[in-house]
Order: sequence, then C-alpha cells, then structure tokens
Amino acid sequence: MAKQISSGENIMGTEKISKLVITTGIPLMFSLLINSLYNLVDSVFVSRISEDALTALSLAGPVQLIVSSLGLGNAVGLNAVISKALGEKRPDKVKNAANAAIFIAICCWIINTVICLLFVRMYYDWQAGGNEVIARYGRQYLTICMIFSFGQMGQWVFDRFVIASGKSSLFIFTLSAASITNLILDPIFIFGMFGIPRLETTGAAIATVIGQCMGLLAGVIINKRWNKEIPFSFTLRPDMKSVKNILRVGIPSTVVQVLTSFVNIGMNSILISFSSTAVAVFGICARMQGVVTVGVHGINNGLIPIVAYNYGAGNKSRISASVKWGVIYGIALFIAFFMLLELLPVQMLGLFDASKHMMEIGIPAIRILAVAYLISIPSLVFAAALQGLSQGTRSMYITMLRQAIFPLAFAFLLSRTGQLQVVWTAFILAELLGIPVAWLLWRKSFNESVSAEPEISNV
Repeated sequence: MAKQISSGENIMGTEKISKLVITTGIPLMFSLLINSLYNLVDSVFVSRISEDALTALSLAGPVQLIVSSLGLGNAVGLNAVISKALGEKRPDKVKNAANAAIFIAICCWIINTVICLLFVRMYYDWQAGGNEVIARYGRQYLTICMIFSFGQMGQWVFDRFVIASGKSSLFIFTLSAASITNLILDPIFIFGMFGIPRLETTGAAIATVIGQCMGLLAGVIINKRWNKEIPFSFTLRPDMKSVKNILRVGIPSTVVQVLTSFVNIGMNSILISFSSTAVAVFGICARMQGVVTVGVHGINNGLIPIVAYNYGAGNKSRISASVKWGVIYGIALFIAFFMLLELLPVQMLGLFDASKHMMEIGIPAIRILAVAYLISIPSLVFAAALQGLSQGTRSMYITMLRQAIFPLAFAFLLSRTGQLQVVWTAFILAELLGIPVAWLLWRKSFNESVSAEPEISNV
C-alpha cells in the first residue's frame, strides 16, 4: 500500500467547493493579471516606437503562441497527473511526474530553438506584406524570445507544481518575479536609459526573457522551500510512463494552441488584405483579452487540479459542484470587464497612441469581441474540467472548434463582404456553436468517469 504523502488531508478533498474554487482561483487571477499586464505594457511601450513596430509584435503573437503551447501542454499534463497522484496518496508517482515534467521542458526549449533558426525569417518575409521595417522589427523580437525560451519553459513547470498541490497562493510570487522584472527593464532597454543604448523591439525581447528567467529562479526556490509535497530533481532518464501520462493529457492542449496559432496567422492574412492597421488592432485585442479574462482563466487553471484530485480520490460529487461554481464565478468575474470594453474602447485604444484610422477599426472590434469573450465562458470551463478528468483529447476538440475551425471559416466567408466590421462577428458565431459541443462532451466524459468506478454513486 502506498504511504500517505502527509498526515493531513489535502484541501482539494475537504474544503467546501464554493469556497475552494474561488480561493484556488484568486491567486492565479492576480498572477495572470500581472502576466497579461506586462504583455500589454510591452505593446504600449512598443507602440511609442511606431505603428510598424506594434504590427511586428502583433505578427509575432501567433508564433509566440506556438512557443508557449509546448510549455502549456507540459503544464496541463503535469498538473493533472500530479494532482491525481496526490489524490491517490502515491508519492512515488508524484516524484516521477515532477522529474518527467522538467525533462520535457528541456526538450521543449530545444524544439523552440530549432523552429526559430529554421522558420522565423521565412515567416516574416511572408507575413509582413513586403514591409521590410515590420519584418526587421519582428525578426529581432521573435528570435531572442524563442532562442532564450528556456526560462519560460521552466517557469511553466514550477508554477504548476504549486498549483497541483493546492498551494496556488505561491504561484503569484513566481510570476510576479517575472512580470516586475520585465516591467522595470522594458523602458530601459526599449528606449535606452542608464547608459544602455536604445534597442527598440530587441530591447523588449531582452526584457521579456530576463523576466522569464527570474520567474524560473523564483519557482525553483519556492518549490524547494515551501512545496515539500512535490519533490523533484533533474534527470536525463525520467520515468517513461510518467512522460507518456503527461504527454497524453498535455499534447491535445499543445495541438490546439498550435492550430490556434495557425488560425491567427490565417486571420492576419485576411486582415492585412484590409490594412496593416487591422492586424495591429487584432494584436491589441488579443493582449486586452489576456487582461480582461484573467478571472475566467484563473478559475479554470484552479479548476483543473481540483477536478483531477477528486477524480483520483473517487469523489464525483465534488467534481460536478466545482464545474457549476466555475461557470458561475467565471461569468460574475467578467461582467465588470465586459462593461469596460463596451463603454471605454476609445480610452483603451488611446493607450496605444492610436491614429484616427486605428480608432475607426478598433472601436467596433473591441465591442464585438467583448461579446465573444462573454459567450466563451461555459466552453472554457468545460474544457478545463475535461483536462482534470485526463480527457485532453475531448478538451482539444472543444478548443479546436471554437478557437480554430469555426472562427477562421466564418472570417473567411465574411471577408467576402468587404466589410471589416462584419469579419469580427466570426468570433461570436464560433463561440455560440461551441457551447453545445462543449456541454455534450463534458456530460459524456463525466458519466463515463462515474460508470468506470461503480462504487461511486451517480451525481
């Protein structure tokens, strides 16, 4: 019989669900807010260079999504696997999964470096629409971010260690270390201060990777000192069963993110046929989305280990309750941001030194996409809950449909009208179609998880 990990019961299995979902999510919300703000501030600073520089960062977004997708897949997989092992009281599985996740992170960094060296120049030659200034700014920024992505890959892992063990409040310190470092260094490197030359988009990239390395360092220290439930060490010979379990859950998330990246590339190709300003607006909206949806994503990130732990512990009633509260809290937390997007789009675009043309394009875009964000909340919660049940493939189906297939198909068709404002509604249509698919896949998976363990009564 496996020995107990600790003498006390983990709060994932004992705390009242309505309280657990929000208390687990709140630290993640603050952390995600800090992370999103420094991405947003990157764009605000870069917009002071020129609109071409801002467009270059917008074009970098889809490729950065590919970079982060590798780390995200590893994080999602280890989160579910470690939380489930904690619920089963299996310290041997916990340690094996932690070591496997570190090994996978190193492999992800190597893959990012290879992709960068082979494809970044070709990508900007294709996407910049012949504008060499945009291409130059973009190549400088993206090359540094990808080659030095080891900080980001490692930070994903150590952040998820504290989330998986129910110590999500510690997560804010790792991400704060990264974000605050980046915020301090951004203006110094971008505009040139304290004897450092003006580096523009190169400076933005340098500030970003230094911040990520600081987040990695903070994650290692915090987990060694305050997260004894998850022991870890570096090894080039990880437990292959743990590697497979992490990849089985995480690869669908990676695939979805990569597909979403290609969709964004496709969207940029559609939008640049209207103007390069439309591409810049799309990039601004993507960064705004990261800020305004922190409540929803904080809840979702906290939901995965809650579902996984109670799945491992065989408590299905807590799984059902956590999903219900996830939807309730997600909608409640977004309402204030929704009103902000609808009422103050001019002020938001003003942060980016928006021209009159950018205002004309951006105001309706922000308002329309705000509606899409609101509609997306149930699908986001169901997809997160499926990851907690180790149903990464079904979670992938939901995200692939609502973030990839539906929006690109609708955007292509609506672009035939020649009206840019109509193109933005593709995201609303995609989210509306995504909700019934997400609901059906969740109910099917939940019922299967119940019937798989007959000693557990149905919910």
